[in-house]
Amino acid sequence: MYANLAARPLFNPTSGENANSVLQGMDMGAAAAKVLSVESRDLLKGQKAVEIMHNGSVYRLQNTKLGKLILTK
Repeated sequence: MYANLAARPLFNPTSGENANSVLQGMDMGAAAAKVLSVESRDLLKGQKAVEIMHNGSVYRLQNTKLGKLILTK
């Protein structure tokens, strides 16, 4: 259920190295290649918030004034 933290690459933010460049060197496997990517604007469709049904519960995805997303149950 929990990720193996020992398998994570070492990242030192003071080295000037970009975290994405560290991750690009990892073999993420075939499962990661099949992840669906959706633009938040396509989910929100101009609205400030949208409700998402998941396993019988309602979650609310909200866009803040600062352009960040908040997901609450």
